[in-house]
Order: sequence, then C-alpha cells, then structure tokens
Amino acid sequence: MITKQEVAQQLAKYLNHSITLAELVNWAENAVMEGNVEPGDAKTLMHTLGRLGAADVKEFGLLWEDCEQIMRDLGYDIRVNVVLAA
Repeated sequence: MITKQEVAQQLAKYLNHSITLAELVNWAENAVMEGNVEPGDAKTLMHTLGRLGAADVKEFGLLWEDCEQIMRDLGYDIRVNVVLAA
C-alpha cells in the first residue's frame, strides 16, 4: 500500500540523486496503475502520484517549487544541506 511516507521517500531519493527522474516517473506511473493507496489519503496521494508521473513531460516538468509543495502536501518540509564538492 502506497502511503504519504513512501511517496515522500521516493521524491527525496530523486532530490538526493539516488534515482533518476525517469525512475521516479516510472515508479509513480506504476503506483497509479496499481491504485493501492492509503484510503484516508487517497485523494492527495493520487493527485501527487499523477503529478509525479507526468514530470517527464516538458509542459509539466518538476521544478524545485513543485517539490516543495508536494512535500508540504504530504506533511513534510524540505531542508537543504550544502557541502563543498570534492
């Protein structure tokens, strides 16, 4: 069952460069097709998954502000940690 926490974890993986945009989109599209989301959060989850599933379409994209809003909708805040590149 897909939960807000799982969606937030997948988006965090993308933001941390652990998965590609294509992998995030593929995961979201599969989650939408399965439709097995937390019943109490179904509306938010399906909207969010649909948004992430369309992120590879040029007209939709996925901006930083989009990620911030998605995380807020899921009940999370994004914090940035800047480190010197090696």
